[in-house]
Amino acid sequence: MRRAPLFFALLASAEAAQAGDKPVYQAAPAWLKPAPAIDVAKLTDETPMIVRLDNQQRIENGQVWSFFDTATRAASAQALSTIGDIKLQWQPAQGDLVIHQAEIIRGMQHIDLIKNGQPFTVLRREEQLDQRQIDGVLTATMNAEGLSVGDVLHVSFSITRRDPTLQGAAQSFAGLLTEPARIGFGRVRLVWPEATAVKWRSYAEGAKPVETVANGWREINLTLPLAKQPEMPDDAPARFRPLPILEATTFADWGAVSKVMAPLYRTEGLIAPNSPLAAEVARIKAATTDPRARAAMALQSTQDKIRYLMLGMDTGNYVPQTPAQTWERRYGDCKAKTLLLLAMLHAMEIEAEPVLASAQLGGLVPNRLASAGAFDHVFVRATIAGETLWLDGTQSGTRLADIGDTPALGTVLPIRAEGATLMPIVLHADGRPTAVVTTELDDRGGVDTPSVATVEMTLRGAAAEAIGTAAAQATPDQRRQLAQRLFAEQVGSGNYIDPKISYDAATGITTISAVGIASTRWSKVDRRYRLQLDKAVGGLNFDPDRARTAWSAIPVVLPGPGSVIYRTIVRLPDAGEGYTLDGDRDLSATLGGARIKRAVSLSGDTVTIEDRIDQIGGEMAAADLPAARAALSQAKNRLVTVVAPASVAGMPYYEAKRRAGLQKPADAMFTRVMAADPKVTDPYEWRARFRAAAADRAGAVADYTSAIAIEPSIDLYLARARLNATLGQDAKQLADIEAARKLDPDSDDAIGALADYKANHNQAEAAIALLDARIARAGSKDRVDWLANKANAQAEAGQKDAALATIDAALAEKPGSPNLLNTRCWLRGVGNQVLDGALKDCTKSIELSDSTTAALDSRAMVYYRLGRFDDALADLNAALDASPDLAASRYMRGVVLYRAGKKADGDRELARARLLNPQIDKEYARWGINP
Repeated sequence: MRRAPLFFALLASAEAAQAGDKPVYQAAPAWLKPAPAIDVAKLTDETPMIVRLDNQQRIENGQVWSFFDTATRAASAQALSTIGDIKLQWQPAQGDLVIHQAEIIRGMQHIDLIKNGQPFTVLRREEQLDQRQIDGVLTATMNAEGLSVGDVLHVSFSITRRDPTLQGAAQSFAGLLTEPARIGFGRVRLVWPEATAVKWRSYAEGAKPVETVANGWREINLTLPLAKQPEMPDDAPARFRPLPILEATTFADWGAVSKVMAPLYRTEGLIAPNSPLAAEVARIKAATTDPRARAAMALQSTQDKIRYLMLGMDTGNYVPQTPAQTWERRYGDCKAKTLLLLAMLHAMEIEAEPVLASAQLGGLVPNRLASAGAFDHVFVRATIAGETLWLDGTQSGTRLADIGDTPALGTVLPIRAEGATLMPIVLHADGRPTAVVTTELDDRGGVDTPSVATVEMTLRGAAAEAIGTAAAQATPDQRRQLAQRLFAEQVGSGNYIDPKISYDAATGITTISAVGIASTRWSKVDRRYRLQLDKAVGGLNFDPDRARTAWSAIPVVLPGPGSVIYRTIVRLPDAGEGYTLDGDRDLSATLGGARIKRAVSLSGDTVTIEDRIDQIGGEMAAADLPAARAALSQAKNRLVTVVAPASVAGMPYYEAKRRAGLQKPADAMFTRVMAADPKVTDPYEWRARFRAAAADRAGAVADYTSAIAIEPSIDLYLARARLNATLGQDAKQLADIEAARKLDPDSDDAIGALADYKANHNQAEAAIALLDARIARAGSKDRVDWLANKANAQAEAGQKDAALATIDAALAEKPGSPNLLNTRCWLRGVGNQVLDGALKDCTKSIELSDSTTAALDSRAMVYYRLGRFDDALADLNAALDASPDLAASRYMRGVVLYRAGKKADGDRELARARLLNPQIDKEYARWGINP
């Protein structure tokens, strides 16, 4: 939101030339206290670059004279380029730029840069135009010719300011530099006549200026830089953040400020009869007799029909243009929009008044001195049927449902002819959510597969208008990218297509919708697939840092007001049979300062959840933080979750769904996604994995082939090589591996794949040679992994003793490695040697490893060799319980069941193993193991 910058403003004129349009060259005034002389001989590399920063101000008869004396050392070539162009800015309507001195100090020399006349060039540059601000600032510029590294550039000037709008009152502000900034000599000095009632205040920690009186003048002095200011948490209220300024004012109180501003917002006679603006008022009055609806329509006209442009020229920084001018020109700043809206409301006999606000420091206003400079914004406070409405013409998208919303602007000052005191804005929940996100996920094809997604998001306010306007001018690709970005943030990663983006001016709502494929949100926890539905509690982050003693009593600023609704609808597999809900199904609570309201239902194969989150804003006392953290933590332990039955898992499950046609919708959506952007490989890779998981390996190979045709990569070739291996296509597997190596001969993945291929195809010596070359240049970090690969290749070649010697060498380099212990156990098992030692290796690996599946499978092999079939079966059961789709464990369980005389059970296990890996019989036959 762009607002008129009243704070720290200097008023300006863009009209006919005045005395202030050009710099004045004269000596410094006599009331100044001189700074210490600059002795260049004493400057060293350790001297601060800012040698002098002296700011002296005098308040007298409603005028503020600000004197600045700066001396900067050209410490380097970079510093030289930074300081060499002198730029002095001022706004001429209220005073002058007075240049006293500009010189280069070089040793004992003082090179005068202004002795030959008026070297400064005056420019009018609207540097804030890109921020929709015209401020009328003039810039006096001069290049410091001859400035060299080691010189000191010394410039002193004054800016005078008298604001007729303030009716003789004056206000002054001086910034206070704090450490770690370094200054050779720094000072802020403020003087005023003893008879003038001036209030002053400094907010910076450690700033303790002393007021003195001499010869009829009062003054205060501050030496800069001040000590480093205390660090504050980011979520601390503004009143706890030291404001590094010294401010002074002649306003007696806030009532005086209110009175001074009141004449600027009188509306009598501002809407001429039969004028275009009068016609707009008549249109609104004819549309409805409801004053609340009329107020909403008037606000909409102000927001939508008047574009924002800040006008700070002349006395425009405080004085608004007339409503007629604003309506005719169709632009205006917060002042102009406020006066326009006030005039319209008063013409409809609606009680309303302007209020001043601070957009950034509203929470600090009650602690500040009374001055107009404490505010940078003005808007309207209306009263209808006893209800206070805060109406801001610089906002956008406000409609009837929203005019009761409260802005987070802290404390405001009503503008009244009789004066007023400060007024806090009491916050409450918004009337409408800022955003509503609706997600429909079709998971009937399986829980561990991509979801067919239909998503919609509605937005209101400034974002709604901005997105709606941008989308109307965007290309189809840009609209798709916009929808992709929004839904990836709100719904989850995926590919979203066919975006529809529309803005409804009547409601102020932009609707964005799309369809696509989303990554599954199911995850396996405690051996059951679970879907966390919660988007409210799970997404709340509330962890204010108050650990430091100095922060322990500081309240926390809460975000808001604002609200969002998350609505999620999921179609479950298997008609929802066996699916249950866990967690807080009904929730109505305040958590982390946010109000949560939830509704959940599960009916048949459809589960629906709707969460509304209302952030109210305001503050939370530090004493309440422990209880708030505990309540949120407890709620996060009860997130709403759909729990799938235990039978939902594994390739056979998904293969059966594919055969039944239940995965066709996902497959079809993939096809649409691919057509939307045919030059992207991601959807092909994604669908290839999806198809492979359902045993559609031919389809997966086709997808990898399509992706390779778009943009080949090592990963794509090797992924297709693995599928070709599973399909028994040895020649194609080798061709893919070689293609990967052609892209990068040094690729570790490609080298490892080629060595594994050769070892499994009676070329073990070639595999070993390849691995030896890789081991020779391996670093200590990955050397042991390559040694393990070599040991496996040696085992394939029948070099059992050599294989064990190699893995022993690896373990010598990395003793106690669970992976290496498992590898040695496996080699001993398949080689049918040192079986007692193999059991010890596997058992130790299981004890040391976080993931025990591989070691359990290896130990089962050893037990099988020892004829301990019950022990083998126990380990295989444990491995498959954790990972049901381990083809090796399935196959060995089938073999063990055969040995136990349970042929029917064994056949079922073998069939599943062959589905998981059609080459499994061939692999185990190499080790002499078969049913």
